[in-house]
Amino acid sequence: MQPPVRIGARGSKLSLAQAGIMQRRIAAALGAPPEDAERVAPLIIITTTGDRIQDRRLLEIGGKGLFTKEIEEAMLEGRIDCAIHSMKDMPALLPDGLCIAAIPEREDPRDAFLSLTAETLEDLPQGARLGTASLRRQAQSLNRRPDLDVQMLRGNVDTRLAKLEAGDADAILLALSGLKRLGLGHLPRSLIDPIAVPPAPGQGALAVETREVDRDAPWLEAIRHRDTILTVAAERGAMAALEGSCRTPIGAHGRIEGLTLSLVVEALSPDGVHRFRRQGQAILPAGEGAEAVARDLGLALGAELSLEGGELIKLAD
Repeated sequence: MQPPVRIGARGSKLSLAQAGIMQRRIAAALGAPPEDAERVAPLIIITTTGDRIQDRRLLEIGGKGLFTKEIEEAMLEGRIDCAIHSMKDMPALLPDGLCIAAIPEREDPRDAFLSLTAETLEDLPQGARLGTASLRRQAQSLNRRPDLDVQMLRGNVDTRLAKLEAGDADAILLALSGLKRLGLGHLPRSLIDPIAVPPAPGQGALAVETREVDRDAPWLEAIRHRDTILTVAAERGAMAALEGSCRTPIGAHGRIEGLTLSLVVEALSPDGVHRFRRQGQAILPAGEGAEAVARDLGLALGAELSLEGGELIKLAD
């Protein structure tokens, strides 16, 4: 008999919403009805360092891994069996013994523009305050609007919306996927074109992280989505080639039509003055090997950008 699959998740409202979506999917994959989801796939709440420290950018306190470290320790110690993360929060390298075992179908990957006064970034008045904690969003926005006053704005979605409401910023940028999962998809004033201004690698996708020995569990196969796996492989390939972390402003967006994978990647200087872009395509094999082809496309484009951008695209220590 299949033992319960214990799901580790952060305690934020968005993390719980995402974990809840996957809890129901995992329960179904285990053959259980929705009302038995908590019994067969219980949620275990774990507070991470990234959740506790809200007044500084992630790059100042250790990077993306701060949202995953405590959860990964719990998995390695056998206290949980899997974890649900936002793919864009996943570092390029995982701890030994752990893997991204499944990626379900992706939500809309675009960035959303929210403001009480303006429809788009271009509509903001001269010198307007834009709130974001993302170095990528900062660089991309300053590239389009060098006059903007970019303010560091961390916190969960509710906190950021409250700060916008209170007038602490004239506009904020958030992932549309998170807003939709929270039932707030009606709030954006406009959406950012993902080809013109690529989102974070993996944005909109969820990662199901497990121990390496559990990678082939049958319930994992039931929740994998091939096209999402391939586009994310390409985007994260570019991130790996660019040594992607919170210290490098990187955007990447992959899309599949038929057997053709198209990828656009950009890297910027943190002040938005310098912007480097590459686009490419690859024909995906119908069977095995497609993920390697997708990742190789990302690695190749990322390597070209790394060579061209050099030190310009990295935040000084």
